[in-house]
Amino acid sequence: MTAFNFGLLIEAEDLVPYLGNDKLRIVDLSRASVYEQLHIPHAIHVQPKLLVRQEENAMGLLPEQEQLEELIRYLNISPEHHVVAYDDEGGAWAGRLLWNLHCLGFENTSLLNGGIHAWLAAGLPTSMEQQKSAAVDNLVSVNLAAKNQFHIDYDALREQVEQGQIQVWDCRTEDEYTGLRLAARRGGHIPGARHFEWSTALNRQNHLKLHPLQRTQQRLEQLGFDLKQPVVVYCQSHHRSGLAYMLGRLLGWQIRAYDGAWSEWGNRLDSPIATGELQS
Repeated sequence: MTAFNFGLLIEAEDLVPYLGNDKLRIVDLSRASVYEQLHIPHAIHVQPKLLVRQEENAMGLLPEQEQLEELIRYLNISPEHHVVAYDDEGGAWAGRLLWNLHCLGFENTSLLNGGIHAWLAAGLPTSMEQQKSAAVDNLVSVNLAAKNQFHIDYDALREQVEQGQIQVWDCRTEDEYTGLRLAARRGGHIPGARHFEWSTALNRQNHLKLHPLQRTQQRLEQLGFDLKQPVVVYCQSHHRSGLAYMLGRLLGWQIRAYDGAWSEWGNRLDSPIATGELQS
């Protein structure tokens, strides 16, 4: 356990008293140009390429053990640390980082609601300094035994889809879902998937903070989702679904992410696909 009493989602003001705490790792996943200009004091910058493994037809896979160990060394975290992640886009890359950490068995994590936009709107201090922290002796060990709780691969998902055993959440744009916009060899969506675009959960009038969770839950239920039953979420490369995954966790949903995503499903010529109308 860590000394922090943070939930999975925290507000900017909650973080301020802990700035500089040596057991806190604030991780910035904003664009490099933004981080260089300003970031939360003591934040370290992580580039998205550290979070993914690319194959020819799958752009956002969970890295193998060795690359995950490299990420842990870079973050410089022990089991006593707490990671707070944020970005400049409403939480997608930050959520993706936290999903990676959950898959390797590290759960001392929080998403900063609204990211850098909410931080700036609250008038809180920023820094241009590059953070360096003292090396940690007992780094988090990468234990992928936890992975299956949060992750599903193509074969397992396809089997469950074909047997009608799983709810699937497509969090891409409407045009991607219907097949109007092509981002792989084939367009459309996984058969039976319901559509709720990830950014619908963000309040653009309130510094990209999440809308109240109750509102998002009601909308998901109106679309036909049953939050008492498991769900799998996907996008194009498990970037946007980083936030959708976090939403599911915040709603108490049993949620797994399909990291192969549409880049794998849509590029394979043998995948069952559906096109056309939105399900409502």
